Parts: sequence; structure tokens; C-alpha cells
Amino acid sequence: MTKESSPASQIDDAYHFPADLLEQLIDTIPLLVRSKPAVFTFFRGAGVSPDLFADLQAELRENKEALNKYLIARTILIRLNELGDATLAARREVIKRVVEFEDFSTCWDSDQQKARGQVASIRQTVNVHDSFTRMAKEREQEAAHRREAYAEQLAQTQQRAAAIADVKDRLFALFGETNPHKRGKALEKILNDLFQVYGVLVREAFELRGDPGEGIVEQIDGVIEIDGQIYIVEFKWLTPNAGIHDVSTHMVRVYGREGARGLMIVNPGFTDAALKAVRDALGNKTFVLGTLQEIVAWLSRDDDLVEVLRKKVRTAVIDRNPFLDTSRG
Repeated sequence: MTKESSPASQIDDAYHFPADLLEQLIDTIPLLVRSKPAVFTFFRGAGVSPDLFADLQAELRENKEALNKYLIARTILIRLNELGDATLAARREVIKRVVEFEDFSTCWDSDQQKARGQVASIRQTVNVHDSFTRMAKEREQEAAHRREAYAEQLAQTQQRAAAIADVKDRLFALFGETNPHKRGKALEKILNDLFQVYGVLVREAFELRGDPGEGIVEQIDGVIEIDGQIYIVEFKWLTPNAGIHDVSTHMVRVYGREGARGLMIVNPGFTDAALKAVRDALGNKTFVLGTLQEIVAWLSRDDDLVEVLRKKVRTAVIDRNPFLDTSRG
């Protein structure tokens, strides 16, 4: 017999019960239980699929003398071995249950001392055998993966919290800016950064140009997407409140884009006439209005920006109210 075809050489990495350990388990497991059905129960408790021994159970029902406990254990253990890595968890649990076995009162009285000796011998084997080493490495790898996943999640959470804190600081500082142009451009950037933190920003502020000589024909402050819906966003820092002209300009931009919705955030607020104009348009397009005061309140309360916007959208669609003031929660 050549080395390639020898039984010893056929015990490869998929064989996690090497020959010596396999024989020890075959000789030991039947000692730990009192009946043939209890052997099946032992393996099922270790996570072995009942499909792996359903034929043995059927054969035993046909003829109680057809199988003994040792033949049942041998057949199941060999089948577990032959399935390779697919049954690694079950094989690991079988060994764990044997080496941790302590209550020998479940054995037949005549088998108790022999069972103690067999379990002790298996404990020694698994402490030095490659199968035990591999299982230990598997556990270490699993623990390492869990630690890495937790560390990554924690890092992402900390990065997001830091990004939100940065947006909050920049927004609060904006109230001290006296230059209207600088303040308006800064507001666009800050709120687009906020949308980006929450993963809803599609596109930052951009300009559309017309034919040669026309120059800029349209300026969009930002585009976001919530629950599959695209919103054309407009930011305005005004004195006084946004009026009909302000909201109408934004509505025209939205009407010019099929399937788009509108979101307008202003400071300090909207005139009654502007609110009515937007409310009248809700029959044709969805428009949602908000104020900078609301944004400040969300950040101060650590509200989820997306959830609050969803609430405002539902109010606009269902109640035909484009402006639900969420500044007070």
C-alpha cells in the first residue's frame, strides 16, 4: 500500500476526529447513557441533525436487537467525520460534552468506573491532539472576529457622534455671522454635511447652466433621498419670514422634476400666506417645510434626523399640513 492510499494519510484537515480520538469516543459515549434511544438523545443534544441518524432509529424500531449502543455511536461519529467542516460545531460539542461529563450516576453501576477512566483518557487526548488545537484556534478566531466587529461598530458610532457634534458647533456659531452671503453659503454646507452624516444626502449644492451666454439658470442647495423618495432641498436665512415669492421659487424647481418632492428649511419661519400657498399645492406635489430652529432643537435633543423628517413627511401627505413644528418635540 502506498503512502498516498494508506488510511493514516487519508486523515486530512477535514477529519477532526482522528482515528485514536474517534475510537475513544465510540468506546465512551455508550457508557455514559443507559439505553439505545439515549445515545440518539446525546447526539441530538450536541447539535447533530436528526437526519443523520433517522435511518438508524427506523432500523431500531423495526428490530430492537438489530443495533447496540456501540454500533449506533460508531455509525453517527463516522458520519459526522465524513461531513467535514459542515459539522464542525456538532463535533466540537460532542467532545465538549464528553470531557465535561461529571454526573456518572446516569451510567449503569457496572459501567461507572470504566466511564470515569474513559472520560479522563479523552481529556488527556484532546489536550494534546491537533483536533483540540484546531477547536481552540476556532474559538480564538471567533472571539477575535467578535472583538473586531464590536470595535468597528464602536468606531463608527464615535465617528458619527463626532461629525454631528462638529455640525452642531458650526451651526450654533453661524448665529454670530453678520455677513448674509457668507452665512447663507455656510448654512448650505452645514446642513448638507448633516444630511451626509445620516446617509441621506444624494448631492450637495450645484448649479445648472443654460445655453451659451445664458449663464446660471438654476441653483439647487442640495438633494436628499428618504425611503426611496427624492427631495429637492432649499435652505434660506431670511429677514423677515419666508413669503410667497420664496416658497414659489422653490416649488417651481420641484415641479420641473418629475417624481421629485420638495423640502425647504428657512430661518426664522414662514408667513401665513406662504404656508397657505404650499398647502394648496400639496394636491399635486409633496412639500415639507422646516425651520432652522427645528434643526437646532433636533441636535440639542440628539433626535434622529431621518425619523423626524419622516414624521413631517407623513403629516404633509396625510394631514395636508406642510409645516409640522417639531422644535418642541
